[in-house]
Amino acid sequence: MAHSTYKVDKFARATIKFAALGLILVVLFAAFIIYAIRARSAQGNEGASGTEVVTADWYSVYFTDPGSPNSLSYRGGPEEHLAAAIDQARMSVDVAIYDLDLWRLRDALLSANQRGVDVRVVCDGDNIDKPEIQTLLEAEISVRGDRGYGLMHNKFVIIDRREVWTGSMNFTRTGAYLNNNNLIRIRSSKLAQNYLVEFEEMFVDGLFGAGSPSNTPDPTLLCEGTLIEVYFSPDDYTEAQIIRLIGEAESSIFFLAFSFTSSAIAEAMIERAQSGVTVSGVFERTQYRSNIGSEYMTFIYHGLDVRLDGNPRNMHHKVIIIDERVVITGSYNFSSSAGLRNDENTIIIHNEDIAGLYLGEFDRVFVNGDFQP
Repeated sequence: MAHSTYKVDKFARATIKFAALGLILVVLFAAFIIYAIRARSAQGNEGASGTEVVTADWYSVYFTDPGSPNSLSYRGGPEEHLAAAIDQARMSVDVAIYDLDLWRLRDALLSANQRGVDVRVVCDGDNIDKPEIQTLLEAEISVRGDRGYGLMHNKFVIIDRREVWTGSMNFTRTGAYLNNNNLIRIRSSKLAQNYLVEFEEMFVDGLFGAGSPSNTPDPTLLCEGTLIEVYFSPDDYTEAQIIRLIGEAESSIFFLAFSFTSSAIAEAMIERAQSGVTVSGVFERTQYRSNIGSEYMTFIYHGLDVRLDGNPRNMHHKVIIIDERVVITGSYNFSSSAGLRNDENTIIIHNEDIAGLYLGEFDRVFVNGDFQP
């Protein structure tokens, strides 16, 4: 009897071990399937978006990816995400953009208009005759051009008065696929209100350039605990704000500059370098060659680690990263025209995580640069 009980116990233990092994194999197989699905999904997202980084509910950051397969097809760039957001708009889409020839954005604006969304566009007057903008006009979308004193050089979109998209990227095939650019989405009704006031100065009141008043409701605000500063040119003296932040740098200043002719900003950076702050940057090569006011040789003269970009098209960023925790970006080139003549927007974000994303882009651009004109 004892012997029989022993056989049963042995069989039971073997059965349990076998069942446990089977369960482990099932779990491992399920984990493998989930991993494969996620990996395939990630590959699909990468192919559809160029370089995308999304790390919080309230912001998304995108960088163009010149040289990728997408750049040859003019498909799957950062504007795809903006178009998808416009497709979800319920009330309003307000666009302030220098130029437009991206079909996906044109179609998203047309579709929004057909759904009854209030779509309004401000562009540079020299570009109002472009086919894509004319298509918007033909659909009875309200489009207003500037008066031509300077450039209407803004690059921002306000959706449902709850979120803002901005950065250096023109809404063109060249801007989204061939040039180095950045695009950032921030979900904040208070930030959207700042941009809406500036938009309506142009669209409703016809105030451009120096005629635009300095009346941003909340030039400094908190978004999910992050300090954000917003400045519009020329009315908010953006150059002075940038110099202020440079003067506060304690450890490092990294920059990516399409046009850098501001001697005041250059001097502020050099002064911090002489105080022991690391200063390094990349200049757009064609601007250095064609613009006698470029500050590139000034930095070289002072022994700073600056380079000319390696993109055969344009390195179009307007970015400064301070102490790896503050990012300055937007449409504002570091030039007198940006400060005194053009309609521009600049956003300053005090957030270490976002700064880290832009620092990664800086590293990608910097490693491909060189010192030879």
